[in-house]
Amino acid sequence: MSMRRIIAMLVIIAAVTTVVWVFSHNETRDSSERITVGSIAPEFEATTIEGKKVRLSDFQGQIVVLNFWASWCTSCVREMPLLNDIHKSTSSQIETLFINVGESKGTASEYLKDHSFSFPVVIDVTGKISALFGVSALPATYIINGEGKIKEAILGEITDFPLMQLINSYTYSGIQPG
Repeated sequence: MSMRRIIAMLVIIAAVTTVVWVFSHNETRDSSERITVGSIAPEFEATTIEGKKVRLSDFQGQIVVLNFWASWCTSCVREMPLLNDIHKSTSSQIETLFINVGESKGTASEYLKDHSFSFPVVIDVTGKISALFGVSALPATYIINGEGKIKEAILGEITDFPLMQLINSYTYSGIQPG
């Protein structure tokens, strides 16, 4: 076996081990600690792939679509074009933030480049952010209102445009972001 293959296998094993640890760690949380619709979204600070520091509280007063994903996740990959469309077409009251779980910055960056996606991505290699939200499977999407409360939790693949309609309803049908 060539050295290149051995290194590639070790990287894959490390990534899988990290993801398994993140999900098994989240499964052991007490149900009273789980994030539910109506609860305040946990604060976090992270750095985007571009090097910009972000905190969830930076988006106070805006609706935030927070999506947890990984490039190896088939359902995540299928929903990415729709989420990219949402990112490009939403109003200034709506922010999108994508949390890549368990992958390296290089892997996520390459995936985004290969698919011409330009949305903001935070790398959650250690699973700290996904643990805060109790994410136990990918993809997972949270819609957070302007007051920082979780308005919707979509666990699993988003397959069509109802999410976009839901997001727009918060802005355009008289429902305020807060």
